[in-house]
Amino acid sequence: MHIEKGDFTAGRRMLWITSLALVIGAVCSVVALVLLRLISFFTNLFFFQTLSWSFTSPAENHLGWWVVAPPIVGGLLIGLMARYGSDRIRGHGIPEALEAILFGKSKMSLKVALLKPISSAISIGSGGPFGAEGPIIMTGGAFGSLMAQAFHLTAAERKTLLVAGACAGMSAVFFSPLAATLLAVELLLFELKPRSIVPVAAACVVAAMLRPFLLGPGPLFPVPEHPVLPLTGLLFSVLCGLIAGLASGLLTKLVYLFEDLFQKLPFHWMWFPALGGLVVGIGGYFEPRALGVGYDIIADFLKGDTTATGAFFLILVKAFIWSFALGSGTSGGVLAPLLIMGGGLGVAEAAFFPAEGASSLWPLVSMAAILGGVMRVPFTAVAFALELTHDTNAMLPLLIASISAYAITVLTMKRSILTEKVARRGFHVLREYSVDLLERNHVEEVMTKNPMVLGQSWPLSRALKAMGQSHKHQGYPVVDDKGKLVGMVTRWEIMKNKAARDLKVRNLMNANPIVAYPSDPCRAAAARMARHRIGRLPVVSSEHPTKLLGILTRSDLLKLNLKHFEEEEVHEKFIDMDPSKIVKLPSSAASKRGA
Repeated sequence: MHIEKGDFTAGRRMLWITSLALVIGAVCSVVALVLLRLISFFTNLFFFQTLSWSFTSPAENHLGWWVVAPPIVGGLLIGLMARYGSDRIRGHGIPEALEAILFGKSKMSLKVALLKPISSAISIGSGGPFGAEGPIIMTGGAFGSLMAQAFHLTAAERKTLLVAGACAGMSAVFFSPLAATLLAVELLLFELKPRSIVPVAAACVVAAMLRPFLLGPGPLFPVPEHPVLPLTGLLFSVLCGLIAGLASGLLTKLVYLFEDLFQKLPFHWMWFPALGGLVVGIGGYFEPRALGVGYDIIADFLKGDTTATGAFFLILVKAFIWSFALGSGTSGGVLAPLLIMGGGLGVAEAAFFPAEGASSLWPLVSMAAILGGVMRVPFTAVAFALELTHDTNAMLPLLIASISAYAITVLTMKRSILTEKVARRGFHVLREYSVDLLERNHVEEVMTKNPMVLGQSWPLSRALKAMGQSHKHQGYPVVDDKGKLVGMVTRWEIMKNKAARDLKVRNLMNANPIVAYPSDPCRAAAARMARHRIGRLPVVSSEHPTKLLGILTRSDLLKLNLKHFEEEEVHEKFIDMDPSKIVKLPSSAASKRGA
Protein backbone atom coordinates (compact mmCIF):
# COMPACT_ATOMS: atom_id res chain seq x y z
CA MET A 1 0.00 0.00 0.00
CA HIS A 2 1.42 3.34 -1.07
CA ILE A 3 1.60 5.93 1.72
CA GLU A 4 1.57 9.61 0.79
CA LYS A 5 3.92 11.94 2.61
CA GLY A 6 2.30 14.20 5.18
CA ASP A 7 2.62 15.76 8.61
CA PHE A 8 0.32 13.22 10.27
CA THR A 9 -0.80 9.64 9.74
CA ALA A 10 -4.41 9.92 10.93
CA GLY A 11 -7.12 8.42 8.73
CA ARG A 12 -10.90 8.37 8.66
CA ARG A 13 -10.97 5.66 11.31
CA MET A 14 -10.10 8.40 13.81
CA LEU A 15 -13.68 9.68 13.39
CA TRP A 16 -15.10 6.28 14.39
CA ILE A 17 -12.88 6.14 17.50
CA THR A 18 -13.86 9.73 18.35
CA SER A 19 -17.55 8.86 18.16
CA LEU A 20 -16.97 6.04 20.66
CA ALA A 21 -14.96 8.44 22.85
CA LEU A 22 -17.90 10.86 22.97
CA VAL A 23 -20.10 8.14 24.46
CA ILE A 24 -17.37 7.16 26.91
CA GLY A 25 -16.99 10.79 28.02
CA ALA A 26 -20.70 10.98 28.82
CA VAL A 27 -20.67 7.65 30.69
CA CYS A 28 -17.60 8.59 32.73
CA SER A 29 -19.13 11.89 33.83
CA VAL A 30 -21.94 9.84 35.39
CA VAL A 31 -19.37 7.45 36.89
CA ALA A 32 -17.62 10.45 38.47
CA LEU A 33 -20.92 11.59 39.99
CA VAL A 34 -21.56 8.10 41.40
CA LEU A 35 -18.07 7.90 42.91
CA LEU A 36 -18.32 11.30 44.61
CA ARG A 37 -21.77 10.46 45.97
CA LEU A 38 -20.49 7.13 47.28
CA ILE A 39 -17.65 8.92 49.08
CA SER A 40 -20.16 11.27 50.72
CA PHE A 41 -22.40 8.34 51.64
CA PHE A 42 -19.63 6.40 53.36
CA THR A 43 -18.31 9.55 55.07
CA ASN A 44 -21.71 10.17 56.62
CA LEU A 45 -22.08 6.50 57.53
CA PHE A 46 -18.67 6.09 59.15
CA PHE A 47 -18.31 9.43 60.96
CA PHE A 48 -21.88 10.57 61.62
CA GLN A 49 -23.86 7.31 61.54
CA THR A 50 -26.38 8.80 59.11
CA LEU A 51 -27.57 7.79 55.65
CA SER A 52 -26.99 10.78 53.40
CA TRP A 53 -25.48 11.54 49.97
CA SER A 54 -24.60 15.17 50.82
CA PHE A 55 -20.99 16.18 51.26
CA THR A 56 -19.74 16.47 54.85
CA SER A 57 -16.13 16.83 55.95
CA PRO A 58 -14.91 14.07 58.31
CA ALA A 59 -13.03 16.82 60.19
CA GLU A 60 -16.39 17.86 61.68
CA ASN A 61 -16.84 14.56 63.53
CA HIS A 62 -17.31 14.30 67.31
CA LEU A 63 -16.05 10.77 67.80
CA GLY A 64 -13.08 11.63 70.00
CA TRP A 65 -10.74 8.66 70.25
CA TRP A 66 -13.30 6.55 68.37
CA VAL A 67 -12.15 8.38 65.24
CA VAL A 68 -9.50 5.65 65.01
CA ALA A 69 -12.16 3.02 64.30
CA PRO A 70 -13.54 4.08 60.86
CA PRO A 71 -10.19 3.95 59.01
CA ILE A 72 -9.44 0.54 60.50
CA VAL A 73 -12.83 -0.85 59.47
CA GLY A 74 -12.47 0.70 56.02
CA GLY A 75 -9.00 -0.78 55.60
CA LEU A 76 -10.24 -4.20 56.65
CA LEU A 77 -13.06 -4.09 54.09
CA ILE A 78 -10.65 -3.07 51.34
CA GLY A 79 -8.26 -5.88 52.24
CA LEU A 80 -11.09 -8.40 51.99
CA MET A 81 -12.28 -6.97 48.66
CA ALA A 82 -8.75 -7.06 47.26
CA ARG A 83 -8.07 -10.64 48.34
CA TYR A 84 -11.40 -12.19 47.38
CA GLY A 85 -12.42 -9.79 44.63
CA SER A 86 -9.46 -8.40 42.67
CA ASP A 87 -6.07 -7.27 43.89
CA ARG A 88 -6.04 -4.76 40.99
CA ILE A 89 -8.08 -2.40 43.21
CA ARG A 90 -5.06 -1.85 45.46
CA GLY A 91 -3.06 1.35 44.96
CA HIS A 92 -3.92 4.73 43.55
CA GLY A 93 -5.09 3.75 40.08
CA ILE A 94 -2.73 5.46 37.65
CA PRO A 95 0.08 2.84 37.78
CA GLU A 96 -2.51 0.16 37.11
CA ALA A 97 -3.77 2.11 34.11
CA LEU A 98 -0.18 2.52 32.86
CA GLU A 99 0.46 -1.19 33.20
CA ALA A 100 -2.71 -2.07 31.28
CA ILE A 101 -1.79 0.38 28.52
CA LEU A 102 1.82 -0.67 28.08
CA PHE A 103 1.80 -4.36 28.88
CA GLY A 104 -1.81 -5.56 28.91
CA LYS A 105 -3.00 -4.51 25.43
CA SER A 106 -5.29 -1.98 27.19
CA LYS A 107 -7.62 -4.71 28.46
CA MET A 108 -9.28 -4.17 31.83
CA SER A 109 -11.96 -6.27 33.49
CA LEU A 110 -15.55 -5.55 34.49
CA LYS A 111 -14.69 -6.68 38.02
CA VAL A 112 -12.16 -3.84 38.36
CA ALA A 113 -14.63 -1.34 36.91
CA LEU A 114 -17.15 -2.24 39.62
CA LEU A 115 -14.90 -2.87 42.62
CA LYS A 116 -12.49 0.08 42.20
CA PRO A 117 -15.04 2.89 42.82
CA ILE A 118 -16.64 1.00 45.72
CA SER A 119 -13.31 0.25 47.41
CA SER A 120 -12.10 3.82 46.89
CA ALA A 121 -15.33 5.25 48.26
CA ILE A 122 -14.98 3.08 51.36
CA SER A 123 -11.32 4.05 51.74
CA ILE A 124 -11.87 7.79 51.40
CA GLY A 125 -15.25 7.76 53.18
CA SER A 126 -13.71 6.04 56.19
CA GLY A 127 -11.16 8.85 56.50
CA GLY A 128 -8.44 7.79 54.07
CA PRO A 129 -6.36 10.87 53.15
CA PHE A 130 -6.79 10.35 49.41
CA GLY A 131 -8.37 11.99 46.40
CA ALA A 132 -11.08 10.74 44.09
CA GLU A 133 -9.14 11.38 40.87
CA GLY A 134 -6.94 8.26 40.95
CA PRO A 135 -9.90 5.91 41.39
CA ILE A 136 -11.93 7.75 38.75
CA ILE A 137 -9.00 7.51 36.34
CA MET A 138 -8.81 3.76 36.97
CA THR A 139 -12.60 3.32 36.83
CA GLY A 140 -13.10 5.54 33.79
CA GLY A 141 -10.24 3.74 32.07
CA ALA A 142 -11.83 0.39 32.83
CA PHE A 143 -15.16 1.50 31.33
CA GLY A 144 -13.36 2.85 28.25
CA SER A 145 -11.47 -0.41 27.87
CA LEU A 146 -14.63 -2.49 28.29
CA MET A 147 -16.45 -0.51 25.62
CA ALA A 148 -13.46 -0.87 23.30
CA GLN A 149 -13.42 -4.62 23.86
CA ALA A 150 -17.01 -4.81 22.56
CA PHE A 151 -15.77 -3.80 19.08
CA HIS A 152 -13.12 -5.12 16.69
CA LEU A 153 -10.36 -2.64 17.54
CA THR A 154 -6.58 -2.72 17.62
CA ALA A 155 -4.63 -2.50 20.87
CA ALA A 156 -3.70 1.10 19.96
CA GLU A 157 -7.37 2.01 19.53
CA ARG A 158 -8.28 0.32 22.81
CA LYS A 159 -5.54 2.35 24.47
CA THR A 160 -7.05 5.55 23.13
CA LEU A 161 -10.49 4.71 24.50
CA LEU A 162 -9.07 3.55 27.84
CA VAL A 163 -7.27 6.89 28.22
CA ALA A 164 -10.36 8.76 27.01
CA GLY A 165 -12.37 7.20 29.83
CA ALA A 166 -9.67 7.84 32.41
CA CYS A 167 -9.23 11.50 31.52
CA ALA A 168 -12.95 12.16 31.03
CA GLY A 169 -13.47 11.12 34.64
CA MET A 170 -10.84 13.60 35.79
CA SER A 171 -12.39 16.32 33.61
CA ALA A 172 -15.79 15.69 35.21
CA VAL A 173 -14.51 15.69 38.81
CA PHE A 174 -12.47 18.89 38.53
CA PHE A 175 -14.07 20.64 35.54
CA SER A 176 -10.63 20.62 33.92
CA PRO A 177 -10.85 19.38 30.29
CA LEU A 178 -7.57 20.96 29.20
CA ALA A 179 -5.57 19.59 32.14
CA ALA A 180 -7.15 16.16 31.66
CA THR A 181 -6.16 16.15 27.99
CA LEU A 182 -2.63 17.24 28.86
CA LEU A 183 -2.45 14.48 31.47
CA ALA A 184 -3.16 12.02 28.68
CA VAL A 185 -0.35 13.48 26.57
CA GLU A 186 2.21 13.75 29.37
CA LEU A 187 1.46 10.51 31.18
CA LEU A 188 -0.87 7.97 29.61
CA LEU A 189 -0.84 7.92 25.80
CA PHE A 190 2.89 7.51 25.16
CA GLU A 191 2.44 9.21 21.80
CA LEU A 192 1.54 12.59 20.38
CA LYS A 193 -0.69 11.77 17.44
CA PRO A 194 -4.06 13.10 16.22
CA ARG A 195 -5.48 9.57 16.19
CA SER A 196 -5.34 9.56 20.01
CA ILE A 197 -5.42 13.23 21.02
CA VAL A 198 -8.63 14.04 19.15
CA PRO A 199 -10.74 11.25 20.74
CA VAL A 200 -9.33 11.89 24.22
CA ALA A 201 -9.94 15.64 23.99
CA ALA A 202 -13.48 14.98 22.72
CA ALA A 203 -14.23 12.74 25.70
CA CYS A 204 -12.85 15.34 28.14
CA VAL A 205 -14.94 18.10 26.54
CA VAL A 206 -18.16 16.05 26.75
CA ALA A 207 -17.48 15.26 30.41
CA ALA A 208 -16.86 18.96 31.14
CA MET A 209 -20.04 19.95 29.27
CA LEU A 210 -22.13 17.57 31.38
CA ARG A 211 -20.41 18.48 34.65
CA PRO A 212 -22.53 21.60 35.44
CA PHE A 213 -25.70 19.47 35.19
CA LEU A 214 -24.32 16.70 37.40
CA LEU A 215 -21.91 18.30 39.87
CA GLY A 216 -22.33 22.04 39.45
CA PRO A 217 -20.38 24.67 37.48
CA GLY A 218 -16.70 25.48 37.85
CA PRO A 219 -14.18 26.63 38.73
CA LEU A 220 -13.81 24.34 41.72
CA PHE A 221 -11.78 26.85 43.78
CA PRO A 222 -12.53 30.37 42.47
CA VAL A 223 -10.17 33.08 43.68
CA PRO A 224 -9.81 36.78 42.81
CA GLU A 225 -7.16 37.40 40.17
CA HIS A 226 -3.79 38.06 41.74
CA PRO A 227 -1.66 40.96 40.50
CA VAL A 228 1.05 40.20 37.97
CA LEU A 229 4.25 39.40 39.85
CA PRO A 230 7.28 41.65 39.34
CA LEU A 231 10.74 40.26 38.61
CA THR A 232 11.54 39.60 42.27
CA GLY A 233 8.37 37.58 42.64
CA LEU A 234 9.24 35.51 39.58
CA LEU A 235 12.66 34.77 41.04
CA PHE A 236 10.97 33.51 44.20
CA SER A 237 8.82 31.31 41.94
CA VAL A 238 12.03 29.51 41.01
CA LEU A 239 12.82 29.01 44.69
CA CYS A 240 9.26 27.77 45.29
CA GLY A 241 9.75 25.22 42.51
CA LEU A 242 13.11 24.05 43.83
CA ILE A 243 11.66 23.50 47.30
CA ALA A 244 8.71 21.65 45.79
CA GLY A 245 11.08 19.49 43.74
CA LEU A 246 12.97 18.43 46.85
CA ALA A 247 9.70 17.82 48.70
CA SER A 248 8.45 15.75 45.75
CA GLY A 249 11.42 13.44 45.99
CA LEU A 250 10.96 13.13 49.74
CA LEU A 251 7.27 12.24 49.40
CA THR A 252 7.99 9.61 46.76
CA LYS A 253 10.72 7.99 48.83
CA LEU A 254 8.49 8.04 51.91
CA VAL A 255 5.68 6.15 50.15
CA TYR A 256 7.99 3.39 48.95
CA LEU A 257 9.85 3.26 52.25
CA PHE A 258 6.58 2.33 53.94
CA GLU A 259 5.68 -0.07 51.14
CA ASP A 260 9.00 -1.88 51.63
CA LEU A 261 8.42 -2.05 55.38
CA PHE A 262 4.95 -3.52 54.86
CA GLN A 263 6.38 -6.24 52.64
CA LYS A 264 8.54 -7.41 55.56
CA LEU A 265 5.58 -7.99 57.87
CA PRO A 266 4.99 -11.66 58.78
CA PHE A 267 1.29 -11.79 57.85
CA HIS A 268 -0.84 -11.63 54.68
CA TRP A 269 -1.11 -8.36 52.74
CA MET A 270 -4.89 -8.48 53.19
CA TRP A 271 -4.38 -7.03 56.69
CA PHE A 272 -2.04 -4.21 55.57
CA PRO A 273 -4.81 -1.64 54.79
CA ALA A 274 -6.30 -2.13 58.27
CA LEU A 275 -2.89 -1.38 59.82
CA GLY A 276 -2.64 1.64 57.56
CA GLY A 277 -6.09 2.67 58.76
CA LEU A 278 -4.90 2.55 62.36
CA VAL A 279 -2.20 5.14 61.62
CA VAL A 280 -4.68 7.23 59.64
CA GLY A 281 -7.07 7.22 62.58
CA ILE A 282 -4.38 8.27 65.05
CA GLY A 283 -3.30 11.08 62.73
CA GLY A 284 -6.93 12.09 62.32
CA TYR A 285 -7.36 12.37 66.08
CA PHE A 286 -4.53 14.93 66.34
CA GLU A 287 -5.37 16.71 63.05
CA PRO A 288 -8.95 15.96 61.88
CA ARG A 289 -8.47 18.10 58.74
CA ALA A 290 -6.00 15.51 57.43
CA LEU A 291 -8.83 12.99 56.97
CA GLY A 292 -10.69 12.49 53.71
CA VAL A 293 -10.39 14.22 50.34
CA GLY A 294 -9.88 17.70 51.79
CA TYR A 295 -11.25 19.89 49.00
CA ASP A 296 -12.45 22.32 51.66
CA ILE A 297 -8.88 22.54 52.99
CA ILE A 298 -7.58 23.43 49.52
CA ALA A 299 -10.18 26.22 49.31
CA ASP A 300 -9.08 27.58 52.70
CA PHE A 301 -5.44 27.63 51.58
CA LEU A 302 -6.27 29.56 48.42
CA LYS A 303 -8.41 32.07 50.33
CA GLY A 304 -5.66 32.70 52.88
CA ASP A 305 -7.78 31.42 55.78
CA THR A 306 -5.04 29.24 57.30
CA THR A 307 -2.07 30.29 59.44
CA ALA A 308 1.44 29.22 58.50
CA THR A 309 1.80 27.20 61.71
CA GLY A 310 -1.52 25.44 61.21
CA ALA A 311 -0.72 24.68 57.57
CA PHE A 312 2.72 23.31 58.42
CA PHE A 313 1.35 20.95 61.07
CA LEU A 314 -1.42 19.82 58.72
CA ILE A 315 0.96 18.93 55.88
CA LEU A 316 3.25 17.01 58.25
CA VAL A 317 0.36 14.86 59.47
CA LYS A 318 -1.15 14.55 55.99
CA ALA A 319 2.16 13.54 54.40
CA PHE A 320 2.82 10.89 57.03
CA ILE A 321 -0.60 9.22 57.12
CA TRP A 322 -1.00 9.50 53.32
CA SER A 323 2.34 7.87 52.53
CA PHE A 324 1.83 5.22 55.24
CA ALA A 325 -1.66 4.33 54.05
CA LEU A 326 -0.62 4.35 50.39
CA GLY A 327 2.31 2.10 51.24
CA SER A 328 -0.12 -0.33 52.86
CA GLY A 329 -1.74 -0.96 49.48
CA THR A 330 -5.14 0.56 50.18
CA SER A 331 -7.26 2.21 47.47
CA GLY A 332 -7.12 5.95 46.84
CA GLY A 333 -5.74 8.76 44.67
CA VAL A 334 -2.72 11.00 44.95
CA LEU A 335 -3.74 14.21 43.22
CA ALA A 336 -5.86 15.89 45.92
CA PRO A 337 -3.38 15.00 48.72
CA LEU A 338 -0.58 16.52 46.63
CA LEU A 339 -2.62 19.70 46.21
CA ILE A 340 -3.15 19.88 49.97
CA MET A 341 0.50 19.30 50.79
CA GLY A 342 1.60 21.76 48.12
CA GLY A 343 -0.92 24.33 49.30
CA GLY A 344 0.18 23.97 52.93
CA LEU A 345 3.79 24.35 51.88
CA GLY A 346 2.84 27.50 49.97
CA VAL A 347 1.06 28.95 53.02
CA ALA A 348 4.21 28.38 55.07
CA GLU A 349 6.37 29.92 52.33
CA ALA A 350 4.12 32.98 52.10
CA ALA A 351 5.26 33.92 55.62
CA PHE A 352 8.80 34.40 54.26
CA PHE A 353 8.37 35.16 50.57
CA PRO A 354 7.68 38.74 49.43
CA ALA A 355 3.96 39.44 49.37
CA GLU A 356 3.98 41.78 46.37
CA GLY A 357 0.26 42.12 47.00
CA ALA A 358 -0.12 38.41 46.30
CA SER A 359 0.79 36.41 49.40
CA SER A 360 -2.17 34.09 48.78
CA LEU A 361 -0.71 33.26 45.37
CA TRP A 362 2.09 31.10 46.83
CA PRO A 363 -0.22 28.25 47.92
CA LEU A 364 -1.49 27.98 44.34
CA VAL A 365 2.01 28.10 42.86
CA SER A 366 3.31 25.52 45.31
CA MET A 367 0.35 23.22 44.60
CA ALA A 368 1.19 23.17 40.91
CA ALA A 369 4.89 22.72 41.60
CA ILE A 370 4.34 19.71 43.89
CA LEU A 371 1.98 18.16 41.35
CA GLY A 372 4.41 18.76 38.49
CA GLY A 373 7.31 17.40 40.52
CA VAL A 374 5.76 14.28 42.04
CA MET A 375 3.85 13.15 38.95
CA ARG A 376 6.29 14.76 36.47
CA VAL A 377 3.55 16.45 34.48
CA PRO A 378 4.49 20.16 34.57
CA PHE A 379 2.16 21.38 31.83
CA THR A 380 -0.76 19.43 33.26
CA ALA A 381 -0.02 21.03 36.63
CA VAL A 382 -0.12 24.56 35.18
CA ALA A 383 -3.33 23.97 33.24
CA PHE A 384 -4.89 22.26 36.24
CA ALA A 385 -4.16 25.18 38.57
CA LEU A 386 -5.57 27.66 36.05
CA GLU A 387 -8.74 25.64 35.50
CA LEU A 388 -9.30 25.15 39.22
CA THR A 389 -9.07 28.89 39.95
CA HIS A 390 -9.42 30.80 36.64
CA ASP A 391 -6.55 33.01 37.85
CA THR A 392 -4.83 33.68 34.52
CA ASN A 393 -2.40 36.21 36.03
CA ALA A 394 -0.77 33.30 37.84
CA MET A 395 0.29 31.60 34.61
CA LEU A 396 3.94 32.72 34.55
CA PRO A 397 4.83 31.91 38.19
CA LEU A 398 2.96 28.60 37.83
CA LEU A 399 5.01 27.63 34.79
CA ILE A 400 8.30 28.72 36.38
CA ALA A 401 7.68 26.80 39.61
CA SER A 402 6.33 23.67 37.91
CA ILE A 403 9.21 23.43 35.46
CA SER A 404 11.74 24.06 38.26
CA ALA A 405 10.25 21.26 40.38
CA TYR A 406 10.11 18.97 37.35
CA ALA A 407 13.78 19.66 36.56
CA ILE A 408 14.82 18.80 40.12
CA THR A 409 12.96 15.49 40.20
CA VAL A 410 14.13 14.24 36.80
CA LEU A 411 17.73 15.02 37.76
CA THR A 412 17.59 13.44 41.21
CA MET A 413 15.17 10.51 40.80
CA LYS A 414 15.11 7.72 38.22
CA ARG A 415 11.35 7.24 38.44
CA SER A 416 8.24 9.06 39.57
CA ILE A 417 5.79 7.92 42.23
CA LEU A 418 3.69 6.44 39.39
CA THR A 419 6.30 4.57 37.36
CA GLU A 420 8.13 3.23 40.43
CA LYS A 421 5.07 1.08 41.17
CA VAL A 422 5.13 -0.31 37.61
CA ALA A 423 8.90 -0.90 37.78
CA ARG A 424 8.48 -2.90 40.98
CA ARG A 425 6.24 -5.25 39.06
CA GLY A 426 9.02 -5.92 36.58
CA PHE A 427 8.19 -3.38 33.85
CA HIS A 428 10.36 -0.40 32.91
CA VAL A 429 8.61 2.70 31.57
CA LEU A 430 10.47 5.31 29.51
CA ARG A 431 8.41 8.49 29.47
CA GLU A 432 10.46 10.54 27.02
CA TYR A 433 8.78 11.33 23.72
CA SER A 434 10.67 11.71 20.46
CA VAL A 435 9.81 11.17 16.83
CA ASP A 436 10.76 7.64 15.85
CA LEU A 437 13.70 7.69 13.43
CA LEU A 438 11.85 5.19 11.27
CA GLU A 439 8.84 7.52 11.20
CA ARG A 440 10.91 10.62 10.53
CA ASN A 441 12.79 9.22 7.54
CA HIS A 442 11.49 7.86 4.27
CA VAL A 443 12.53 4.92 2.15
CA GLU A 444 14.10 7.05 -0.58
CA GLU A 445 16.54 8.52 1.96
CA VAL A 446 18.08 5.22 3.04
CA MET A 447 17.48 2.74 0.21
CA THR A 448 20.31 1.33 -1.90
CA LYS A 449 20.00 2.80 -5.37
CA ASN A 450 20.94 0.92 -8.56
CA PRO A 451 20.99 -2.49 -6.87
CA MET A 452 22.30 -5.58 -8.55
CA VAL A 453 19.51 -7.38 -10.43
CA LEU A 454 19.12 -10.82 -11.98
CA GLY A 455 17.43 -11.52 -15.29
CA GLN A 456 14.43 -13.82 -15.18
CA SER A 457 15.73 -15.86 -18.14
CA TRP A 458 19.22 -16.29 -16.71
CA PRO A 459 20.39 -19.82 -15.99
CA LEU A 460 21.46 -20.42 -12.42
CA SER A 461 25.11 -20.61 -13.44
CA ARG A 462 25.01 -17.02 -14.66
CA ALA A 463 23.15 -15.94 -11.54
CA LEU A 464 25.75 -17.65 -9.35
CA LYS A 465 28.56 -15.91 -11.21
CA ALA A 466 26.88 -12.51 -10.79
CA MET A 467 26.22 -13.16 -7.11
CA GLY A 468 29.87 -14.04 -6.61
CA GLN A 469 30.80 -10.53 -7.69
CA SER A 470 28.52 -8.93 -5.09
CA HIS A 471 27.90 -10.07 -1.54
CA LYS A 472 25.78 -7.08 -0.58
CA HIS A 473 22.39 -8.72 -0.36
CA GLN A 474 20.74 -11.99 0.54
CA GLY A 475 17.99 -11.31 -1.99
CA TYR A 476 17.88 -9.83 -5.48
CA PRO A 477 15.27 -8.15 -7.67
CA VAL A 478 14.46 -10.07 -10.82
CA VAL A 479 13.75 -8.13 -14.02
CA ASP A 480 12.60 -8.99 -17.53
CA ASP A 481 14.33 -8.11 -20.78
CA LYS A 482 13.01 -4.53 -20.57
CA GLY A 483 14.31 -4.03 -17.03
CA LYS A 484 10.87 -4.20 -15.43
CA LEU A 485 10.55 -5.80 -11.98
CA VAL A 486 8.93 -9.22 -12.17
CA GLY A 487 9.92 -10.81 -8.86
CA MET A 488 12.43 -11.39 -6.06
CA VAL A 489 14.77 -14.31 -5.44
CA THR A 490 16.93 -15.13 -2.43
CA ARG A 491 20.56 -16.20 -2.45
CA TRP A 492 19.55 -19.22 -0.36
CA GLU A 493 17.11 -20.50 -3.03
CA ILE A 494 19.71 -20.24 -5.78
CA MET A 495 22.46 -21.89 -3.71
CA LYS A 496 20.11 -24.72 -2.71
CA ASN A 497 19.29 -25.48 -6.36
CA LYS A 498 22.64 -24.66 -8.02
CA ALA A 499 23.11 -28.25 -9.18
CA ALA A 500 19.94 -28.12 -11.27
CA ARG A 501 21.39 -26.92 -14.58
CA ASP A 502 18.04 -26.78 -16.39
CA LEU A 503 16.49 -24.26 -13.95
CA LYS A 504 16.34 -20.57 -14.65
CA VAL A 505 15.95 -17.69 -12.22
CA ARG A 506 12.23 -17.32 -12.99
CA ASN A 507 11.68 -20.87 -11.72
CA LEU A 508 12.82 -19.89 -8.21
CA MET A 509 11.65 -16.30 -7.90
CA ASN A 510 8.63 -14.98 -6.01
CA ALA A 511 6.50 -13.46 -8.74
CA ASN A 512 4.44 -11.37 -6.29
CA PRO A 513 7.06 -9.56 -4.23
CA ILE A 514 6.18 -7.26 -1.34
CA VAL A 515 7.41 -3.82 -2.37
CA ALA A 516 8.11 -0.41 -0.86
CA TYR A 517 7.66 3.04 -2.35
CA PRO A 518 10.08 5.98 -2.08
CA SER A 519 7.64 8.09 -0.05
CA ASP A 520 6.87 5.35 2.50
CA PRO A 521 8.03 6.05 6.06
CA CYS A 522 10.74 3.62 7.03
CA ARG A 523 8.50 2.48 9.89
CA ALA A 524 5.84 1.30 7.43
CA ALA A 525 8.47 -0.52 5.36
CA ALA A 526 9.96 -2.13 8.48
CA ALA A 527 6.48 -3.25 9.59
CA ARG A 528 5.95 -4.77 6.15
CA MET A 529 9.20 -6.72 6.49
CA ALA A 530 8.24 -8.00 9.94
CA ARG A 531 4.69 -8.93 8.90
CA HIS A 532 5.86 -10.99 5.91
CA ARG A 533 9.08 -12.21 7.57
CA ILE A 534 11.38 -10.95 4.85
CA GLY A 535 14.61 -9.01 5.06
CA ARG A 536 14.44 -6.81 1.98
CA LEU A 537 11.95 -4.96 -0.21
CA PRO A 538 12.35 -3.82 -3.81
CA VAL A 539 11.57 -0.10 -4.09
CA VAL A 540 9.39 0.80 -7.05
CA SER A 541 7.81 3.94 -8.45
CA SER A 542 4.30 4.67 -7.22
CA GLU A 543 3.29 5.75 -10.74
CA HIS A 544 4.89 2.75 -12.46
CA PRO A 545 4.86 -0.27 -10.07
CA THR A 546 7.25 -2.30 -12.24
CA LYS A 547 9.91 0.44 -12.44
CA LEU A 548 12.67 -0.57 -10.03
CA LEU A 549 14.28 2.34 -8.17
CA GLY A 550 16.30 0.53 -5.52
CA ILE A 551 16.22 -2.00 -2.72
CA LEU A 552 15.63 -1.53 1.01
CA THR A 553 17.28 -3.97 3.40
CA ARG A 554 17.48 -4.30 7.16
CA SER A 555 21.05 -3.00 6.92
CA ASP A 556 19.76 0.14 5.21
CA LEU A 557 17.35 0.72 8.10
CA LEU A 558 20.19 0.35 10.59
CA LYS A 559 21.95 3.31 8.94
CA LEU A 560 19.48 5.49 10.82
CA ASN A 561 21.09 4.48 14.11
CA LEU A 562 24.35 6.01 12.95
CA LYS A 563 22.48 9.18 12.08
CA HIS A 564 20.91 9.19 15.53
CA PHE A 565 24.31 8.68 17.16
CA GLU A 566 25.74 11.65 15.28
CA GLU A 567 22.84 13.87 16.34
CA GLU A 568 22.96 12.86 20.00
CA GLU A 569 26.64 12.16 20.73
CA VAL A 570 28.90 14.06 18.32
CA HIS A 571 29.82 17.49 19.71
CA GLU A 572 30.69 20.07 17.06
CA LYS A 573 31.58 23.73 16.98
CA PHE A 574 30.94 25.85 13.91
CA ILE A 575 31.50 29.40 15.11
CA ASP A 576 34.83 30.44 16.62
CA MET A 577 34.26 33.20 19.14
CA ASP A 578 37.89 34.41 19.03
CA PRO A 579 37.52 38.16 18.15
CA SER A 580 40.65 38.16 16.02
CA LYS A 581 39.15 35.43 13.85
CA ILE A 582 35.66 36.93 13.68
CA VAL A 583 36.94 40.33 12.42
CA LYS A 584 40.12 40.09 10.38
CA LEU A 585 41.98 43.42 10.37
CA PRO A 586 44.16 44.48 7.44
CA SER A 587 47.89 44.16 8.11
CA SER A 588 48.35 47.95 8.22
CA ALA A 589 45.53 48.34 10.77
CA ALA A 590 46.93 45.49 12.82
CA SER A 591 50.40 47.10 12.90
CA LYS A 592 48.93 50.44 13.99
CA ARG A 593 46.98 48.69 16.77
CA GLY A 594 50.19 47.01 17.92
CA ALA A 595 51.99 50.37 17.94
